[in-house]
Amino acid sequence: MIDFLKQNITKHISLSDKELTDFCSLFQSKIIKKKSFLLREGEICKFEGIVIKGLFRVYHIDNNGFEQVLYFAMENWWITDMDSFTNEKPSHLYIEALEDSEVLLISKQDKEFAYTNISKIEKLFRVMTQKTHIALQRRMIDNLSKTADQRYAEFIEKYPQLYQRLTNLQIAAYLGISHEFLSKIRKKIYTKK
Repeated sequence: MIDFLKQNITKHISLSDKELTDFCSLFQSKIIKKKSFLLREGEICKFEGIVIKGLFRVYHIDNNGFEQVLYFAMENWWITDMDSFTNEKPSHLYIEALEDSEVLLISKQDKEFAYTNISKIEKLFRVMTQKTHIALQRRMIDNLSKTADQRYAEFIEKYPQLYQRLTNLQIAAYLGISHEFLSKIRKKIYTKK
């Protein structure tokens, strides 16, 4: 697992072997069973983590009781509620395992320790935060400017390995459409083939 984390880190920044070992030692392993929660609405998020094995969905339930999926996180993806984690306030999100999963988690205290004692770690999280911000910005633009058909087609193309692990209901919640509307889109696509 630690080797998996080291590979992820070295994709973003260069660290000495000692810095890498010291930083990785701050993470704790956690196994999450399918349908279990890493975080629930109202709890304070006390971790930032990387998915080693499995699949999670990060979502919010709106005032009408509908799930709004912010993102899915599979192997090699990072998960947290950044607002709750950073500001130590109750979360508005759920982080649920869609498969039996394993994660490596770092606490805010240990992350701050790393910032102070391994200076390059700030660069690591800055780079990852920028990439996340860009992805969310692109998603917002797509949601505002593209049809549901286009967003569905792009989702399948961009995340084929993820698409195969999700139900249509979960994909619909991510796209912000009803399950029935997604069924119509799928039918339209498959009749064109």
